[in-house]
Amino acid sequence: MTKASASDLEVAEKMADAARAAILPYFRQSNLETSNKLQGGYDPVTVADRAAEQAMRSVLAELRPDDGILGEEYGAVESKSGRTWVLDPIDGTRGFVSGTPTWGVLIALGDDSGPIMGVIDQPYIGERFVGHADGAFMTGPLGRTSLSTRRTDALRDAILFTTFPEVGTTAEGDAFRAVAGQVQLTRYGMDCYAYALLAAGQVDLVIEAGLNAYDIQAPIAVIEAAGGVVTDWQGAPAHHGGRALAAANPEIHTAALEILRDF
Repeated sequence: MTKASASDLEVAEKMADAARAAILPYFRQSNLETSNKLQGGYDPVTVADRAAEQAMRSVLAELRPDDGILGEEYGAVESKSGRTWVLDPIDGTRGFVSGTPTWGVLIALGDDSGPIMGVIDQPYIGERFVGHADGAFMTGPLGRTSLSTRRTDALRDAILFTTFPEVGTTAEGDAFRAVAGQVQLTRYGMDCYAYALLAAGQVDLVIEAGLNAYDIQAPIAVIEAAGGVVTDWQGAPAHHGGRALAAANPEIHTAALEILRDF
């Protein structure tokens, strides 16, 4: 694969493959090197996070040297092309260090208006969710299938996910619980895998707060390509991070947004 011949999707998949190879030797290892980035709390980073981002950056240096990079572990590289790759080498490091297989590698490509392509990759179970201009698909143990979101249009029938029960601030938690009180089922702790399940038609809503751009850009691209909607809690673009409302379709998005806006 050369710089001239590689498509953006091929570059993204090569990056995901490189991240898988870098991460998997560290998963579920009792002597995993971990440090805490958050004073007064717990926000771990591991040698696997750093190795995976370095591996992805190496692919970009070879195949997309003029594109910018925004990565969680090694910061930003200015774009010469007007395009930027947004990387989260392990979204859900708390889950990673706990041994759960719901963390993932997030890769997005976009510009100032937001992402145009995204990948959510779960290396351990071998599932990869992709969204781009031509649609959305996943590959995994059962092969390749297209992705399409659910058509649930009433909150009373909806399945809702978030990662942390507290969600964010007290007010943000109150807003989340106002929606959760209207749905059929609420689940917690899935990190980026919740967004993948939404794109795959398994759940209806993901509501989160306190996100960074690298947490949400890949999920936005995958979900929107599968037919879903992702905005902030006021209905505006969410690709810069902050609060996110991901929904399977416009109807369920509107129903949840009406509640969140009140807070």
